[in-house]
Amino acid sequence: MQHGEHGIEPRTLLREAGLRVTAPRVAVLNAVAANPHSDAEEIAAEVRRQLGTVSTQGVYDVLGACVRAGLLRRIEPAGSSARYETRTADNHHHLVCRSCGTVVDVDCVVGHAPCLEPSNDHGFEIDEAEVVFWGLCGGCRSVSAKTTAETVASSQNQDDVPGSGGSNHSKTATAH
Repeated sequence: MQHGEHGIEPRTLLREAGLRVTAPRVAVLNAVAANPHSDAEEIAAEVRRQLGTVSTQGVYDVLGACVRAGLLRRIEPAGSSARYETRTADNHHHLVCRSCGTVVDVDCVVGHAPCLEPSNDHGFEIDEAEVVFWGLCGGCRSVSAKTTAETVASSQNQDDVPGSGGSNHSKTATAH
């Protein structure tokens, strides 16, 4: 069960999972709940803001323990460092922006785990499907459209300037 959505306090989650309640564990769970899809460095920075000195290895240890206990989910979009989230109770998927790396949740594409059925299960008992959708988020699409428009405008301006490499229409006379 997810503590961010269901109002369950991190100390209760840790106890229910059979883990000792420590300040770093509580701080890590709070950091991930506040900033889903954060990587370990971002989580460590937030934990340090809350607690002061905490080693990066200590944060990795807490993340690993919480993932093994089912309190956090670890995702690894291609080309990105591992990210963590508190949404563990379902088989949801993710949208990843190719430009800025923003990750957002997408509910299961079919409605029940594993959401997709392979053409051949090769004898596996399948309980989860991981799907990552890639594209550009709205903010990056806007920036991309603006940059493209500026490039086109600049290119058109270059066409009007002799010697600029644009396609000006001046002709050079050649001597015979």
